[in-house]
Amino acid sequence: MTALLEVQHLGLSFDYVDTLHDVSLTMHDHEVVAIVGDNGAGKSTLLKTIAGVHMPDTGRILVRGEETHISSIKVANALGITAIFQDVSFCMNLDIAANIFLGQEIASGITTRDDTAMHLKARKILSTLTSPLSAFRSMDGLSHGEMQTVAIARAMLNDPEIVLMDEPTASLSVIQTAQVLSYIKELRSQGKAILLVCHNLPDVFAVADRIAIMRHGKIVAIHQTHETTYEQVIAEIAGARHVNEEFVNNDTVPVPHKLIDRYN
Repeated sequence: MTALLEVQHLGLSFDYVDTLHDVSLTMHDHEVVAIVGDNGAGKSTLLKTIAGVHMPDTGRILVRGEETHISSIKVANALGITAIFQDVSFCMNLDIAANIFLGQEIASGITTRDDTAMHLKARKILSTLTSPLSAFRSMDGLSHGEMQTVAIARAMLNDPEIVLMDEPTASLSVIQTAQVLSYIKELRSQGKAILLVCHNLPDVFAVADRIAIMRHGKIVAIHQTHETTYEQVIAEIAGARHVNEEFVNNDTVPVPHKLIDRYN
């Protein structure tokens, strides 16, 4: 079966520092793939490279089996790839529908914006996500979780096949996190392929079909979620060869037990 997205041997350097090194990964429809790793492992850089923010120095990106050069976010969108970054910006003086269509407004005539059509489509997208938010509601006063809902709705505007999410549950409450995770499951049920960068392992284990561990710009392991454990993933994030290994790659620094608390 042809993968929706395939990256082969990607490499990317900034100021002679290898940020990505020989990264390969595939994604299929109806699948959530989570990327986990410590700070600086290259997770967000990989996502941004697929999204068109960065151009890789080496390697290939294939979409539906065809090699492509994703030189910008616009090119990625045209290929059916959309990204939800951590630093999403909104116009707080506008309503939800206007923010969903920000930069992609529906026109009525040459200079007139069709607010009715925009609200109708915005309500349809929110309904697809099973969100209770009203398209007429102002952005001002929304919680972080509700803003994340609007960001996801904006990403769904052009019905992409591949959705990239960078820490979508960061800084959310327990209830808001549960809502975002339910959106991810709903998108998967619709046939989307979702690449999820996340530091919270309970969230990862709740929604991911596969887990890829990154360390120093490399993918060091990929597991089926149901075939691995928290301990195994944390050990690989820390650089240990085995779950019960005391030292990191023969260094003299023990694997900190606090890592268990950090990723749970």
